[in-house]
Amino acid sequence: MQGYGLIGKKLSHSFSKIFFTEKFAREQINAVYELYELPSADQLRTLVKNNPQLRGLNVTIPYKCDVIPLLDYIDPKAAEIGAVNVIKIHPDGTLSGYNSDYEGFRYSLQRFTPPEHLYNALILGTGGAAKAVQAVLNDMGMEYTFVSRMPIGNNCISYDELPFLGLDAYRLIINTTPLGMYPNVHQFPPLPYEQLTPSHYLHDLVYNPEETAFMKRGKQYGAHVKNGLEMLYRQAEKAWEIWQM
Repeated sequence: MQGYGLIGKKLSHSFSKIFFTEKFAREQINAVYELYELPSADQLRTLVKNNPQLRGLNVTIPYKCDVIPLLDYIDPKAAEIGAVNVIKIHPDGTLSGYNSDYEGFRYSLQRFTPPEHLYNALILGTGGAAKAVQAVLNDMGMEYTFVSRMPIGNNCISYDELPFLGLDAYRLIINTTPLGMYPNVHQFPPLPYEQLTPSHYLHDLVYNPEETAFMKRGKQYGAHVKNGLEMLYRQAEKAWEIWQM
């Protein structure tokens, strides 16, 4: 029986395990999907060695960047992004890295915002998911600014600066942080929400709960909101395609 799984630091709740377990049952695929909590990304090679049935892995917080030096091959798009969330394990034990977050987010964003509009965007967070979002916005010709608690670089500001800059110039706001994810459902990014309007689009990559505190606050001011479920389904199917290549 072939094995697949998810690696990360804390995996108490996993969409991936539910998704693939149901997929395997529905499509009568002789495979199993497991969760592998690793104290560090450096344990990747040991995990693969000790589980010869493994054919593919998903990668989640906080290892999407950390696994890159451990791989034998990196897909050009994943290299451009600087983050890997899919690992294909070849029969000889070599490891190839890919990024399916890119396709998942692009698909979701194109179905969320009007196609004739290009927005100035705020990307909340600077982790692996933010890098995939950045690549999508680059390819779609959108301007963007990162927002972080500890801003680094010329194109990154702090949350404290937002009330003074104003949200009117940023009609697309994408939350790539885990703020608001179950079980911490009352958390949300510290934005000046009162500046939001019905012309704003808030895309949360968090999918559990289906309506986050970030989304609820956006809706209070008429903003359009969307969670990360569609992106998640799309990137999961892309991961399966990669493993079967």
